[in-house]
Amino acid sequence: MYKDFSSQEALYLFDMQTIKTALPVVLIFLAAIFLVSCNPQENTSQSKRPQEPQKPYPYYSEDVAFTNSKTGDVLAGTLTLPQKTGVFPAIVLITGSGPLNRDEEVGGGHKPFLVLADHLTRRGIAVLRFDDRGVGKSTGDFAKASSMDFADDVESAVEYLKTRKEIETDKIGLIGHSEGGTIAAIVASRSKDIDFITLLAAPGIRGDSVMLIQIGLVAKTMGLSDPEIAYAKDISRKAYQIVQNTEDAAERNTKLATLAENAFQDFPKKLMPPNISKDEFVSQQVASVTTPWWVFFLKYDPVLSMAKVTCPILALNGDRDVQVTSRENLAAIARSLRNLNDKVTTKEMPGLNHFFQECKECTPQEYAKLEQTFSPNALGEISTWILEITR
Repeated sequence: MYKDFSSQEALYLFDMQTIKTALPVVLIFLAAIFLVSCNPQENTSQSKRPQEPQKPYPYYSEDVAFTNSKTGDVLAGTLTLPQKTGVFPAIVLITGSGPLNRDEEVGGGHKPFLVLADHLTRRGIAVLRFDDRGVGKSTGDFAKASSMDFADDVESAVEYLKTRKEIETDKIGLIGHSEGGTIAAIVASRSKDIDFITLLAAPGIRGDSVMLIQIGLVAKTMGLSDPEIAYAKDISRKAYQIVQNTEDAAERNTKLATLAENAFQDFPKKLMPPNISKDEFVSQQVASVTTPWWVFFLKYDPVLSMAKVTCPILALNGDRDVQVTSRENLAAIARSLRNLNDKVTTKEMPGLNHFFQECKECTPQEYAKLEQTFSPNALGEISTWILEITR
């Protein structure tokens, strides 16, 4: 009944990566309502990025490459050092979901990891950021990977840093944004080489719960009625339960196809691409939640790894984040670490969205319209905490 879509064709909407490509597909199971009005090509302010550093930088920058010994993938990135000579504490930056380059470049030309790396390096901290596998100059197959595979890539980055004479190997930390926070916790839970981690808008609850909250909040910003929102959440919840509870792939896909067929006529038309056929709709829905990444994300509870982390942790969240909400997720992170790790700091930052931008509407549609890439207050919180930990 449905054709197989490649995993790469399935959309990764958790971090608004689809803003960049503006794919004209709406996937109800994945809260693809984020796609509406998010085409960066229509954004006249996208060239105004005053925080983006310009060359020559007042620090040393080097293009580097290292290998994931498990897969043989070569990961390409940029290492910035406060000076070409000397020994420095170091950070590995971990991108959020979707195929992203080393700058975590998203809609409208924002490069939050370039801005963050610049800020930290100017303050005496070495920073390694790298293209996701299969993205930019990195080799590998992004579409077949889950968060666990990306954790292996991060461990390879840490191993590379340990070979550099400029790095204080007992002061290596991780900063993960969104899904990257989940990956940071996974790596820190199984590696003694990690001395601290910073979680930026990281999930503290299971992926299906994160998505259901997202659907409700973002649908409301689009003007959907309460009954329409309730219906969208109900269909998505049923899809997630099928993925979580059905191990056989053929049986799972058949159940998902039936669910999508039944939803085709009744689903809110605001969330449907124009002139899509029923078969196309069903195919897209099944493909959307059966990639390795989504199957893992919907099932995985980040508390499982966070509870095993013993190093210092800083967890930040914007209180206007509609993708990983601060109230539910920061509370879950704090709760999971209570009585297990006394070196945890959590902070809700007022007026900031999922990308730590100072926002007005604070909707996903606004991300590309904002000139600011990264709140100076948030940058200050991150660097101040790291400098205290590493001094």
